[in-house]
Amino acid sequence: MTDIKKHILLVEPYYGGSHRAFLEGLQTHVHLDFTVLSLPARKWKMRMQVSAPWMAQQIFKFYQQGSRFDGILCSTFIDVAVLRSMLAVKGLHLPLAVYFHENQFAYPGQVQDPATHQFTNINWTTALVADTLFFNSRFNFESFLSGIESLLNKAVDVDLLSTLEQIKTKSVVLYPGIDFSAIDRAERKSDQPDRPVIVWNHRWEHDKDPEAFFEAIFDLQDQEVDFKLVILGQHFRYQPEIFAQARKKLAAHILHFGYADSREEYAALLHQGDVVVSTARHEFFGISVLEAVRAGCRPLVPDRLSYRELYPREYRYGREPLGDALKRVLKKQSSGQREKHKKLAMQFFWPMVAESYEEQLSGFCTAKGR
Repeated sequence: MTDIKKHILLVEPYYGGSHRAFLEGLQTHVHLDFTVLSLPARKWKMRMQVSAPWMAQQIFKFYQQGSRFDGILCSTFIDVAVLRSMLAVKGLHLPLAVYFHENQFAYPGQVQDPATHQFTNINWTTALVADTLFFNSRFNFESFLSGIESLLNKAVDVDLLSTLEQIKTKSVVLYPGIDFSAIDRAERKSDQPDRPVIVWNHRWEHDKDPEAFFEAIFDLQDQEVDFKLVILGQHFRYQPEIFAQARKKLAAHILHFGYADSREEYAALLHQGDVVVSTARHEFFGISVLEAVRAGCRPLVPDRLSYRELYPREYRYGREPLGDALKRVLKKQSSGQREKHKKLAMQFFWPMVAESYEEQLSGFCTAKGR
């Protein structure tokens, strides 16, 4: 650990959701100096395509005003190759790291989009020119390498597979910290329902596969299994039709259905839950499940994606149909297990990971900017 605190410029073209929460956690818990340069969380594809020149202009202004930085930390929603080249033209060479919250190779689109290649390519060239790469899970890292390898194998007349090793040598898996403070302040209601409560708290989008979740819940209802539901998560103007169908069909089971208006309300609703379920087809880490686990819910997650790193086998379902797994888990639920579940999330609490972040971020600042 160095005695002189490094000053790091945090460059985030998509300042919202998990990206914003991550940077706020860094600034709160990691004892380094930070300056944030950001744009609102809108139109991520446009951000990847055009934010680099604007960010470069703002960095030049910082330097003209007398600011100095020991390094730059970016997310992947920026073309880092363009950013570095524009800075270099002006003679500005700073160590630069990228935090991969996601990678475009492993994101499951609803339709086959020919334009996807430009975003995977930006991820690849970003990784090539950065000094250090941080990934929020091993699954994210390995799926990124696999995607690059698949891309380069199609380039039959050029051999660039050696870039895989270059990327490996400067990559670190660094799990994100999570702010559990609101969840830890909340308490379980004394008038809790006398039947198990199932929580689903994901974005209302296709990649979280809400259809699979609700089909399993419909099966439980048809079998007259006793349960209640708390349905949470961010949703947008357009959302899968299954939500409207489920709200009507499952009305007798619903305790809450929709977005929570505050962090405190969200935490209180999680404490009502007994089991939190994921059906995700895309998850590079999975903060929402861990938040519910911290509130005492028993996780029931697919045996795939990042979940294999985060949860022991007993909490993952594989070939067993979700409805059968849920029915089995609901029968075994007891209030005495809540503290056991809470401990599963403890290793990701910001105070537990802050020192590793301080070491890693201070360390990359010693790299020579290109």
